[in-house]
Amino acid sequence: MTPDQDLAYRFLIERPAEYGKMLGYTKLTALHNRWIREMLLGRGDMTLQAHRGSYKTTAVGVALSIQLMLRGHENCMFIRKTDDDVKEVVRQVARNLENPVSQALYKTLTGKALTVRANATEIVTGAYEGVSGAAQLIGIGTQSSITGKHADRIFTDDIVNLQDRKSRAERERVKSFYYELHNVLNRGGRLFNTGTPWHKEDAFTVMPPPVKYTCYDTGLMTGEQVEALRRTMAPSLFAANYELQHIAAENALFTQAPAYTDDASLLRDGVAHIDAAYGGEDYTALTCGRRRGDKLYLYGRMWYAHVDTVLDAALAECDRLMCSPVHSENNGDKGYLAKEITRRGHRAGAYHERENKYYKISTFLRKWWPNIVWLKGTDAAYITQIMDYTEDAEHDDAPDSAACMCRYLDNKRG
Repeated sequence: MTPDQDLAYRFLIERPAEYGKMLGYTKLTALHNRWIREMLLGRGDMTLQAHRGSYKTTAVGVALSIQLMLRGHENCMFIRKTDDDVKEVVRQVARNLENPVSQALYKTLTGKALTVRANATEIVTGAYEGVSGAAQLIGIGTQSSITGKHADRIFTDDIVNLQDRKSRAERERVKSFYYELHNVLNRGGRLFNTGTPWHKEDAFTVMPPPVKYTCYDTGLMTGEQVEALRRTMAPSLFAANYELQHIAAENALFTQAPAYTDDASLLRDGVAHIDAAYGGEDYTALTCGRRRGDKLYLYGRMWYAHVDTVLDAALAECDRLMCSPVHSENNGDKGYLAKEITRRGHRAGAYHERENKYYKISTFLRKWWPNIVWLKGTDAAYITQIMDYTEDAEHDDAPDSAACMCRYLDNKRG
């Protein structure tokens, strides 16, 4: 390698942010230099989380441009949430490679001009040594099929977004897609993930533990800018997108930590309630309870399943805790569940629900919350759904069932 070649190579590998600035990305800093070097030189799968507006995607685009110039023996896959998101970055990388700066550096390194053939989702450069006709870089959205594809390096960028915050089905779909990427990655390859978290159960939970850069760490935002943003958005969104942490949603009704007991006899001769799911994204929630003086002793279970598939398990819990009858509303199912409970040899209590759900939860469950003692073994997800509940909550099956129990016991004396 000649001195000029060595200088060009070292410039791209050691000072990639400077290269990015020469391409026009003037906001890149020493922090981005570290990020890009980690993308190019690091070993093992990695996840980098950084706050919104931290130029993560710009850094990935610069890293991909260097990758395509220097590692012609490898092929890459770049993944974002949608195909349109992918096309935007593929176009950016193609422009980077066609830029006179890249052309001059490649000419110094190889003595040749860098040819670039690109369409909306693929790039092949003259540096590529792979299979003729195959793409050196292919961009794919998470809705696309990746069956039969293979890559030496995979970069995922922002495959988690607002959709994942709103939809459990979307969160599970993206998780499944991410798992499949491990079948795409060639042996000895590397998966590098960048993005911002949106939900505590999103796809970041199945990625390597993230290295995090909050709005306080990057130096890219002033204190005034941080506070201005904080004032314009919901606290839970600001915490997720700028502080990279999950907090209870704003307007949460239940902030006091729940109390627990391990004495199951405190629920003996109590009653039970089932909030049934009949499909979709709803959960089936079971609440067993007994009032003793000014305390309610409750137990909760929750299943992400149609009630028919979990009814026997729910009734077994009622038997174990000696809680009967088992109440359920008959508004939607015309009394079907009550009949099924009776058919299985249990006492049923059907009722017609007339109260608004939010009113019921904010009145009865909130009133009793400080005086509820939960039996140990209550599903953590059941309690979490209550703690996260707001009027706009995605799921309300557990708080609805618990509120129905509180309403029933409100006029009872232990």
